[in-house]
Amino acid sequence: MIRWWISALQFTELFVTSVVHLTYGFYIFSTALAGDLSQAVSDWFSKPNLENGLKGDDSKKTPSVDDLPPIVLVHGIFGFGKGRLGSLSYFAGAEKKDDRVLVPDLGSLTSIYDRARELFYYLKGGQVDYGEEHSKACGHSQFGRIYEKGHYPEWDEDHPIHFVGHSAGAQVARVLQQMLADKAFEGHENTSENWVLSITSLSGAFNGTTRTYLDGMQPEDGRSLKPICLLQLCRIGVIIYDWFDIPWLKNFYNFGFDHFNMSWKKVGIWGLIDCLLGNRGPFASGDWILPDLTIQGSIRLNSNIRTFPDTYYFSYATKRTRKIMGMTVPSGIFGIHPLLFIRVLQMSQWRHPPDVMPPYKGYRDEDWWDNDGALNTISMTHPRFPVEHPSHFVVQDSDCKPLLPGIWYYKIVEGDHILFIVNRERAGTQFDLIYDSIFERCRKHAFRKNPTLPNHQVHH
Repeated sequence: MIRWWISALQFTELFVTSVVHLTYGFYIFSTALAGDLSQAVSDWFSKPNLENGLKGDDSKKTPSVDDLPPIVLVHGIFGFGKGRLGSLSYFAGAEKKDDRVLVPDLGSLTSIYDRARELFYYLKGGQVDYGEEHSKACGHSQFGRIYEKGHYPEWDEDHPIHFVGHSAGAQVARVLQQMLADKAFEGHENTSENWVLSITSLSGAFNGTTRTYLDGMQPEDGRSLKPICLLQLCRIGVIIYDWFDIPWLKNFYNFGFDHFNMSWKKVGIWGLIDCLLGNRGPFASGDWILPDLTIQGSIRLNSNIRTFPDTYYFSYATKRTRKIMGMTVPSGIFGIHPLLFIRVLQMSQWRHPPDVMPPYKGYRDEDWWDNDGALNTISMTHPRFPVEHPSHFVVQDSDCKPLLPGIWYYKIVEGDHILFIVNRERAGTQFDLIYDSIFERCRKHAFRKNPTLPNHQVHH
């Protein structure tokens, strides 16, 4: 009888979380669509005025702006870049705060490795090359999207870049920097870690999250899925979406699995059945984002990623929990997004299964209880496992002046995982404070050469 009640509770929880996630997904999709239609109507009526008003706009762009290192905003899981979901902005318009910001569109559910490869070619130009060995092992095409012209083709050690990553986007920037250091891009043998000037993380997924196990990843291996869970529903939905391959829909939003060739045009009905049964595709090979976000998956990634001595690192870790009489609980009801409230509660009570080997030596459940509804706060401060990287806890901004390279400076901010994305009204003035400080740090404090007047080059 008790087992029946537990099963009923689990199915109820699965139903509620599925409905909440689907409702939010539909809200985002319909908001983007409505915004696009409204913009189209507005453009139609104001077209003559626009044509007159935009003449000569380019003349306002000064050479000094072109000399600035670009700030590249890298989205997280289920995210999107400029050009997807119409005019909706993943970073809630933060990209307008600086004259030189790029917002790449990477696979929203593809692995950290695949996204890092995509990001390189987005910036440098050319056809995305996932690497022969990796592509064979994971069962997808070696080559992907073609960028006729890179968004920053001059990118090199003398023209480095600032990366700002939200959630999994922060780990993508780290993996890309390691690839640059390893000279992992064929035909680009001169790459180095110094192509990256700084990495700033907003709720960055450095050490994995216990939420992956709540959503359906097996804690035993951090790779396979439980038979009935939220991620199984997600897997089925993504496979069907990609199989139907409706061009206008895929242009509007894409999970990023085109290189797995799951379209009905290529695999037919039997290919669909094969994918659904788990015999092929990203979910069969494990080459998708969720295995990288387990604690075990993050440890595998981190064991090959360094923190480099000439790069500046800063992270904002978010938290929506507090301690009451020794218990960790959500820090409020109304301040937490409905999409995340149940998970904040569940993650704050997380217990690693006693019959399963802990993910690392010295693991303690209580270290992982503080969270923001998607990631544990311990995971967001700086890379900790398998080896802890140099770090410095920041209370006041003066604690990190002067800013030194090779150290992860981190701040803990009260907020849930999506406070600083999509809807800027939720964060209020905090939104501006966070992004203004990020952009100011990139422009005024993180550089290898002193900013000087033209024709005067002064080195540290």
